[in-house]
This record gives sequence, structure tokens and C-alpha cells, in this order.
Amino acid sequence: MDGAERSSRVEEAAFGARVALLGCEINVLSLEQTVAAVATIVRRGVPVQHCVVNAAKLVAMCDDPELRRIVLDCPIVNADGQAVVWAARILGTPLPERVAGIDLFHALLQWAADAGHPVYFLGATAEVLRQAVARAIERFPALIVAGSQHGYFSAADEDAVVSHIHGSGAQLLFVGMPSPRKEYWLARNLSRLGVPFAMGVGGSFDVLAGKVRRAPKWMQKLGLEWFYRFAQEPRRLWRRYLVGNARFARMVWQERRRRRRS
Repeated sequence: MDGAERSSRVEEAAFGARVALLGCEINVLSLEQTVAAVATIVRRGVPVQHCVVNAAKLVAMCDDPELRRIVLDCPIVNADGQAVVWAARILGTPLPERVAGIDLFHALLQWAADAGHPVYFLGATAEVLRQAVARAIERFPALIVAGSQHGYFSAADEDAVVSHIHGSGAQLLFVGMPSPRKEYWLARNLSRLGVPFAMGVGGSFDVLAGKVRRAPKWMQKLGLEWFYRFAQEPRRLWRRYLVGNARFARMVWQERRRRRRS
């Protein structure tokens, strides 16, 4: 067994096997197993970028080679959308469950609070960030917040933001920025941040702050959380969900045909 194969097997043991799905590789991990994998990452201390994928991101990866490269380079990629879980099942590469980014975010806040690992919040507006941090501390009283920074900083301030995160002592970094900005930003700065685990959480700060509501549990289980979000902001999200979901369904259908022929 050569070094590369040995390293691959070590990674698989720590982070789970991966399945290929529509040009992406997704870890076969449940929410609980993902938290355990993050614990391993923090213990190792080597900077790792985490990513979740939903239907919209898998479609975007087809058009954006750089985004695709970044996602493929992440040691842990979770299936955020229920549509991704269904697609994996249809294509014969089943995943254990949906690991929604916001659910993993909350689970990691609980784990960090219990284990005493400091966290850093980056993103959103200053007011939303303030409310999100306050609610996180209220919900997880033992949580150590190493620092926070809103996401509306200029390119000229990027080095200062990176330096502040590096000097904060944070072990986990949560980035509340939209895609693909958060993926680009983390990939560009990961080696300079000095944080073992970095995760893009999208609009999770808005939800934690109470600015945006999540869909009811029954809608989440039926894979309709996207529709709930669309109903709240139809003008902003119509293209992403209506056009994007139709394209995703076509991608799954074409891949299923291809696999049947091969």
C-alpha cells in the first residue's frame, strides 16, 4: 500500500466513505457522525474547510469550475438538501440522511460549548450578527465566543479580518455569507486563518437571530423547506428554486439514463 492509498484510507476511516453524485463527492455521514468527524479535525489542528451541497449548489458547480474545485477539495461534504438525498437514492448511491447546514451549525455550537472549544462568527449585518451571537450564548451558556465580525467589510479590510480571526484562538469558524462568496473566501484564506474547522453556514445567522423563520418540521421532512423559503422571498429566490430545481431534476434524469446504459 503506497502513501497516498494509506492516507486515503485514514481519511475514509475518520470522515466516512464518499459517493459520487452529479460531479460531486459527498460523505456518507449522518449528523451525529459528522459532529464526531469535526471533533477529529479540531483535535488534529490542521485547517479544514467544510461544505454542504443542495440542488442549487450542484447546479452552480456545473457552471463554475472554481466552485467545483473548492467543493471537491473539502474533506467533508454533506448533503444539505433533501432533494440531494433523494437523487442519491434514485441513482443507487444512497446517503444515510440529510445533514442540513443549519442543523449541523447548531449541533456544533452545542458540541463546542460542551467541549470548551472557542468559536468565531463571521458574516451577516452588524445587527443580525449581534443578535445571533446573543442568542447563541443564551441557548448554549457555556459557549466561548472568541470573536465576531460582520460580513460587510471591504477587500482592503480582508487582511485585518483574517488577522483578527487568527489571533482570536477560535477552533471553529462559522461564515454566514451567501454562496459562492463563502466558499471562495474560505478557500482563499484557509491557510492564514489558523482555525482547524471552517464552515460556511449561509443564512443561518439570520435564522438564529430570529430574522428568518425555518419551515415547520413536517415541511422539512417532506423536502419542502425550499418552497417555504421561496414563499418568503419569491422575487429574490424564484430563479434559484424554480429554474434551478428544474435543471437539477433534468440532471438526475440524464444521469440515471447514463448509468442504466453503462
